[in-house]
Amino acid sequence: MATPHDPLVRPSNWNVPNAITVVRILLAPLFIWMLLADGDADGALRWAAAALFIIAIATDGIDGAIARRHNLVTDLGKLLDPIADKILTGGAFVCLSIIGELPWWVTIVILVREIGITVFRFVMLRDRVIPASRGGKLKTIAQSVALSLALLPLWLLFGDEVMHWVNTVAMSIALVLTVYSGVDYLLAARRRDSTKPASA
Repeated sequence: MATPHDPLVRPSNWNVPNAITVVRILLAPLFIWMLLADGDADGALRWAAAALFIIAIATDGIDGAIARRHNLVTDLGKLLDPIADKILTGGAFVCLSIIGELPWWVTIVILVREIGITVFRFVMLRDRVIPASRGGKLKTIAQSVALSLALLPLWLLFGDEVMHWVNTVAMSIALVLTVYSGVDYLLAARRRDSTKPASA
């Protein structure tokens, strides 16, 4: 008798990992509102927005672990998971630029890469679903750390100068990994296409 753990059984899209991913998408507008409502006041809404972002982005690892452990990995999940990350992190980048805490050129470079890869994934849907690469996951971690540091008003505790350098280094690492992983992703897809056997 087949069980959910049987590798031959196709898991349903209606499962816990995908539900967690959807919740992460739904939390993004609330996070954006809280951050913009606070502006640059560094008040309770800023701390709450930062905490919500950290909680939401942390669920990325949770839903992935559950999906792999219980054989619940689906094509829908492979698509929704990076989209959820991009909505949440993209919203954070844009909001930080709106309130003047992050140069717009950084946000634009990152968004061009993220939107470009997302569009590329949808274009490739006719052939296959391309999951996030290891470099892409590392990029997501770097962005999550950099954004968490930028969102938390830690300068109130450690001073402006210290946090300026910490945030600059963290954001620079995230920016470099974002560009690198995007180029690597496209090159990997091209290599896969070049090794595919020609159709008759």
